Amino acid sequence: MKMSDVIDDLRAALGNGAVLTGDDIGSKHRSDMSMTGRSLPKALIRPRDPAQVATALRICHAHRQAVVPQGGLTGLAGGANAGPGDIALSLDLLSGVEELDREAATLTVLAGTPLERAQMAAADAGFLLPLDLGSRGTAQVGGNLATNAGGNRVIRYGMARAQVLGLEVVLADGTILSSLNKMLKNNAGFDLKQLFIGSEGTLGIITRVVFRLKPLPRVTSTAFCALESFQAVLALLQKAERELGGPSAFEVMWPDFYRFVTEHKMTNARPFAEEHPFNVLIEHQGLDTENDPARFQGFLEAALEEGLLLDAMVAQNEKEAQAFWRVREGYALDTLPAIVNFDVSLAIGRIGAFVDECRSNLSKRWPGGRFFFYGHIGDSNLHITTCVDYRDGEDMHDVDEIVYRTVRDFAGSVSAEHGIGTLKRDYLGYSRTAEEIAVMRRIKTALDPQGILNPGKVI
Repeated sequence: MKMSDVIDDLRAALGNGAVLTGDDIGSKHRSDMSMTGRSLPKALIRPRDPAQVATALRICHAHRQAVVPQGGLTGLAGGANAGPGDIALSLDLLSGVEELDREAATLTVLAGTPLERAQMAAADAGFLLPLDLGSRGTAQVGGNLATNAGGNRVIRYGMARAQVLGLEVVLADGTILSSLNKMLKNNAGFDLKQLFIGSEGTLGIITRVVFRLKPLPRVTSTAFCALESFQAVLALLQKAERELGGPSAFEVMWPDFYRFVTEHKMTNARPFAEEHPFNVLIEHQGLDTENDPARFQGFLEAALEEGLLLDAMVAQNEKEAQAFWRVREGYALDTLPAIVNFDVSLAIGRIGAFVDECRSNLSKRWPGGRFFFYGHIGDSNLHITTCVDYRDGEDMHDVDEIVYRTVRDFAGSVSAEHGIGTLKRDYLGYSRTAEEIAVMRRIKTALDPQGILNPGKVI
């Protein structure tokens, strides 16, 4: 077969409007938010339903044509980038809420549905879809699951995989594997959905999802706290777990981060005029509008009396809570030149020592560099932003090597969120053993023997 035949076959099966080439593809399909993609794919497929996804993959499988699934393109690891010889498969049109089952407390949606739309459908029915991240308006649920997204509320509700009961996936050869389970308990054989959640589209393309919902919180309490040491941060976290039944968010900021963000006009908020060794944003959501806020206030007062806190400010309204979150979100960092963002994971008790070691290693290489540390912490997730003046012969990968080598030395993970993609692929061995990677390759070969699904990603 000639390579051009695959596009002819796709157009014959799906229609001309569903298969775009050349300038019709649109520049956004070059890259995810890592901005590392450089070329348009050979073609872009836009299926309207799972059956069309299956048809497209069946044809591409017959032609041994590489296919790169694309969702909202909000990833940061290059996982959705297609090369010039690849065909991209966009899930934009595979969107919509199919069912909300009140009795089972489940929401069934198509994979191209923006996360925020799914959240709103749940909220309209009095439920919470706990999965939440800053790109909720653009990110699609299929991509969220393909990367096992986390976000701000992992500490209470778990990663994306913990919120999924059922899944429908199309395999490389076009087989539709449908298990739209609504049951919390189902031990009838292997839990196949977990193979695909977090696999970044290398094992199959997710087309439908059944989410497990929670009661919609009726009250949210938010406080911005000052602490003396990382040990105090850990003690506060443990106290919150015991006395609040678990916070819905626990965000920690080191002083360099707090200083830069609060001094920037973009933030327009500074909870404390003076600096402290650590700041923590803690949020608790509850159902009891009378007692939950009082319990939160009592928790903070006790923490002050015990010496865990130096100071604390409680948001009195939604506007003040949003101001606290603007500090933590740290959008001002994006104004710095040549920044590199890292999203790593470590055992919670070792995060403080890791930050000291990582900062030291980076500062030895770039004495004038700026290094910012912040993150969820309560779920073991640390964010790092670096801003250095590279010398001749240096590039951003030099920063990668230092950060990920330090992660390896602390037995951490090079990817807490966003997956491996291409940008972290060379460092996968820093967090996984050779035996683990070998098993990953065996699973990949079993499900995609021709290697057409998102080739070159993860492994």
